Amino acid sequence: MNIGINALYLIPGQVGGTETYLRGLLRALAEIDSDNRYFLFTNRETGPDLLPKAPNFQLVPQPIRAVVRPARILWEQAALPLTALRLKLDVLLNPGFTAPLAAPCPQVTVFHDLQHKRHPEYFRWFDLPFWNFFLYWSARVSNLVLADSDATARDLFRFYRLGNAGGSAEGRLVAGVPSKVRVVPLGVDPVFFDIAARRCPSAAEPFLLSASTLHPHKNLDGLLRAFAQFRRTRPEYRLIVCGLHGFFTGPLHELRQSLGLADAVDFPGWIPRADLHDLFARASAFVYPSFFEGFGLPVVEALAAGIPTACSNIEPLGSIASDAALQFDPHSPDAIAASMLRLVEDDTLRARLVIAGPARAAEFSWAKTAEATLRALIAARSPLR
Repeated sequence: MNIGINALYLIPGQVGGTETYLRGLLRALAEIDSDNRYFLFTNRETGPDLLPKAPNFQLVPQPIRAVVRPARILWEQAALPLTALRLKLDVLLNPGFTAPLAAPCPQVTVFHDLQHKRHPEYFRWFDLPFWNFFLYWSARVSNLVLADSDATARDLFRFYRLGNAGGSAEGRLVAGVPSKVRVVPLGVDPVFFDIAARRCPSAAEPFLLSASTLHPHKNLDGLLRAFAQFRRTRPEYRLIVCGLHGFFTGPLHELRQSLGLADAVDFPGWIPRADLHDLFARASAFVYPSFFEGFGLPVVEALAAGIPTACSNIEPLGSIASDAALQFDPHSPDAIAASMLRLVEDDTLRARLVIAGPARAAEFSWAKTAEATLRALIAARSPLR
């Protein structure tokens, strides 16, 4: 097959976890598939390092800048279909929510979440019309839709009436008709298991780590309030929250100052992966207090790295982490603070989580993600097979 991959949305260092997803997926596809030909459509911001070093992968740069969203969307809708026609694509994969509404070939589109429907209050008013229009119609025109988790599959059923409320890896039958929704969980980079192998729990440094975009739904204000409470008991600890500086950056900096945490909390932004891996190797514990997630990849990465981890008891985090992480009510700073204390003071709990984390994370791999995605691409091209 000639398979197109629509990476026009990618702005390196500015789209959060969807960049980690795309890079992990591409590497794994190159490892498992040497038969099909892949055409990777990129924008002017994306460097050639996105392209896997495999002979069946070809870079197809497009003369458009993704930072200018209206121009990117116009190009995706008008020019990309013509390029797909010229290259005689058999199927087009859209890994970043939106799809050309008039593509000349079958399409598979990935929905990482439906936050714009579940929590529209977290979006700027001028962004919501874009999300509502293009995501709805992208789901409608796609032959198959991939959801990161059962929770996202349920949202696709609830808001778009796609598939059914459960979803599955291959799409369940609804009244005898296969669902167009497939659940394809994300994977974890093997480097995190290497971190677990070399981590020395007794040498962990006195800081807590969280990897999260600074957006309102990540509940980082609740994390700061909980950390201020935690620090009354353990003042030697610091907190590092690394991730893209999003819409909530200003209020978080102000809250940090008002809580007297200016010297105790760092927001280093989106950092190189090697620097992030170093933080995972040295942290005492990992805390993830989000109100809403489509999957929650940082939690899986923390589990794989063998860091004692605590996270929100929301779905899909609860199911993904299971008993390999301590879970808390994200709406309660008291509960978050209590979890922090347990993570650093309960030696029995820490020892159990250090072992349970990598074992649980081993169930998630980019190879599995790539295999399920490739099956979906084949099915979208040949729906009767």
